[in-house]
Amino acid sequence: MSRLAVLSRQAADPTGAPQRHAWSDRLRQVADTLGRPCRIAPGATPSMRELTAELGRVVRPTDRGEAWLALAAISGQLPIDRTVLAVCRQAEFSGAEPLMAEIVAATTADTLHRPVRIVTGAVVVDVHHTAHTDLATGIQRVARETARRWSAAHPLTMVAWIDHFHAMRELTAREDARMTGAPLPPGSDGSPEESAARTDAAIVVAWTCTYALPELVADRERNKRILAMARYAPNRTGAIGFDCIPITSGDTSDVGVPDFFADHLATVRHFDRITTISQAAGGEYGGWSTMLGAIGMVGPEITPILLPAEAPPVDDDVLARANGRFRVAGMPMVLCVGTHEPRKNHGAVLHAAEILWREGLEFSLTFIGGHSWRGQRFSARLTELQAAGRPVESASGISDEMLWAAYRLARCTIFPSFNEGFGLPVAESIAAGTPAITSGYGSMHEIGADGGVLFVDPRDDTSVTDALRRLLTNEDEYHRLRAEAASRPARTWDDYAADVWEYLVG
Repeated sequence: MSRLAVLSRQAADPTGAPQRHAWSDRLRQVADTLGRPCRIAPGATPSMRELTAELGRVVRPTDRGEAWLALAAISGQLPIDRTVLAVCRQAEFSGAEPLMAEIVAATTADTLHRPVRIVTGAVVVDVHHTAHTDLATGIQRVARETARRWSAAHPLTMVAWIDHFHAMRELTAREDARMTGAPLPPGSDGSPEESAARTDAAIVVAWTCTYALPELVADRERNKRILAMARYAPNRTGAIGFDCIPITSGDTSDVGVPDFFADHLATVRHFDRITTISQAAGGEYGGWSTMLGAIGMVGPEITPILLPAEAPPVDDDVLARANGRFRVAGMPMVLCVGTHEPRKNHGAVLHAAEILWREGLEFSLTFIGGHSWRGQRFSARLTELQAAGRPVESASGISDEMLWAAYRLARCTIFPSFNEGFGLPVAESIAAGTPAITSGYGSMHEIGADGGVLFVDPRDDTSVTDALRRLLTNEDEYHRLRAEAASRPARTWDDYAADVWEYLVG
């Protein structure tokens, strides 16, 4: 039966034979999961009266955990918090009827036609956003590098979400390849084949599992449904905490970002554990956790596990191509990696460079990163300097291998950000053996404390300018910092993934 036909029939008769048949099959799954008998025979199509009566025998409708499981598995849609509460309260007076009524109301054509798989005793890793993008910076890099190593070393189930974020589902082959590093299948994310695969993927309901969230959730519906799962399902729950910048530096966040981040915090307050990517981020999350005492909550256990800084090898051919792409007339190159948003403080970098160019220093300046919100002022100033003949450019869409080659070719990198959960470009620069200039507080100081870095006050233009001048003119200091960077102990993504797995999963 076509999807349109299912939708039309469901609209005409929301409790018709196809629905009752699917609900009874799913009720048997719930019974098996709870270790209870189900008297509806396989393949049967019971009446609504019979189905409701059996639901009341299999599930204790006033038990919020069991009600959550029944709603999630039988309707195919993860319920939100207030739905579970309302159903269980009504069940005090009316038994299983309110639970069955909500199952009927929540079942859609999409959730009806998909298979439902109740996963028990497993590790479920939620990678929806990362599985949908080829971006490899920041949060996406952490989620992908971590999940890739987990999947190679441990049995697990990676999940994405159906349209409108009402249920988790299995990954398609294309999404799985993006997460595991396997070659991507032919086609594209928007192809009919990929759309069909996403439409047919089985719904996943996690019960007595370990649920791990290695990415930030920016979708309100997804947050609401994860919240209810964390609150009512008997799963262990853990997440990677990147930063609280939308709260601590809300003035540098795009419109709407503080709102969705507040939703995310409301969700993870019900989690068991959060591992932050730096001590600085741990301090932010620790402050938030302390505030939860005002509403009678303890909040999750919070433990920092520092991100790695691992520089892959770059072959001579890539270095030669990068040299031709980025270097200007043999001048030393200053590299600045990161999106062009106010928090990254790229305006201060342009200002420092112009002062030094006017002093007569010869060097080129390359920015690698995409445009972000409120980047117009940076773009306008960049255009002015280019029109004046300054050797400055901004590049985006650069491959990983070319990025790593740029790190190695640079005289130094500069990253005077106002606030970072970790500051990955600083760690990557040091790992590549290239001295870095960065802010002298927070996670950036944490990363650079073992050497290879000049610290600055990002709010003081003179501090930024002086540091850049020193690295361009003082050979002794330059070589000292290079030696410090080369002597630092290596920490790999393998190390990080293993440490986070041990903490979140055990």
